[in-house]
Amino acid sequence: MNALVARLGGWFGGRGEDRYAAAAAPAPARIQAFDQPLLWVAVALLAFGMVMVYSASIALPDNPRFARYAHTHFLVRHIFSLVLAFVAALLAFQVPVKAWEKVAPWLFVASLILLIVVLIPHVGKGVNGARRWLGVGPISFQPSELAKFSVLLYAADYMVRKMDVKERFFRAVLPMAAAVAVVGLLLLAEPDMGAFMVIAVIAMGILFLGGVNARMFFLIAAVMLVAFGLMIALSDWRRERIFAYLDPWSEKHALGKGYQLSHSLIAIGRGEVFGVGLGGSVEKLHWLPEAHTDFLLAVIGEEFGLVGVTIVILLFFWMTRRIMHIGRQAVALDRVFAGLVAQGVGLWMGFQAFINMGVNLGALPTKGLTLPLMSYGGSAILLNLISLAVVLRIDYENRTLMRGGRS
Repeated sequence: MNALVARLGGWFGGRGEDRYAAAAAPAPARIQAFDQPLLWVAVALLAFGMVMVYSASIALPDNPRFARYAHTHFLVRHIFSLVLAFVAALLAFQVPVKAWEKVAPWLFVASLILLIVVLIPHVGKGVNGARRWLGVGPISFQPSELAKFSVLLYAADYMVRKMDVKERFFRAVLPMAAAVAVVGLLLLAEPDMGAFMVIAVIAMGILFLGGVNARMFFLIAAVMLVAFGLMIALSDWRRERIFAYLDPWSEKHALGKGYQLSHSLIAIGRGEVFGVGLGGSVEKLHWLPEAHTDFLLAVIGEEFGLVGVTIVILLFFWMTRRIMHIGRQAVALDRVFAGLVAQGVGLWMGFQAFINMGVNLGALPTKGLTLPLMSYGGSAILLNLISLAVVLRIDYENRTLMRGGRS
């Protein structure tokens, strides 16, 4: 009897101890499928951009040029672009990185064809003397945005296929340089020198990250600087922009090439530290041209002051740094194409944001580049979100490999 009681007590006691031990054991840490902080920072920039696009464009219908538009016209179109871009990004996230590597050359060819088509009279849409858009009903598409993404993929794929770039530099690099030059000539014909600058930086960055030694890289960089210098020197209106940047307040430039810059500086100066409040901008009331696109940061500076501009700068800095980290992680996992693509996206976002902010703050000459994720523009938003979706897919595959799975 005593033996039976002892056995029953041991059995119940053992089960109780096991249950207690199971309850006391720490739960396994939950591993995120992809970089959620990066996603939420992008969402924050998109949401803030949507609010500021509405604020910057609400008064545009008071201008006779936009008299037939409702006050919410640009907001509605911007929201439509965001919804379309989110759907495209969700689809892009489902595509394995290997598939992007396979289609990279064909996507590059498609972007070249579109860049040619946009130059055909009565096909490409012209605005303010520039022919940059293809119209399909009420929707317009800017091929130069696709060119940024396709050149990024093509350059990464090319560098993976030409890993002997260190040994036979010119033989390996010249074909890619020729391809980028063709894109540049087509963009300059629109003209869109800003997009060409971004594409050149993306290609140069991937070239450097792909293994080119520093001496040859700086040689190419010097050649590019000379080329851009000649483009400016041989163009009267580009020279005028440089002179206006150097002295935007002069009588000659204040109402000419320096008009946008001077009013951008006035807007940022009015904002001071904390801004005049959301909706309180005066410069957006037909003083500052393109306030909802190229000069959105100036409206942010006027309405939210130094604090608002600083927050935007820090968000872009963090996002760029995080994307570059994902790229380095992919390279460490021997996924060179994925790593170069992610780092190329980081260069694209970071450099374009830097140029736009520099222009708005008067640190750089005026250049027609939008603020990524924030400015009004359906094509830019679409390709920005697709690019971020590809980066998140790269991060997802990195994490899958680190957990012992297959990418």
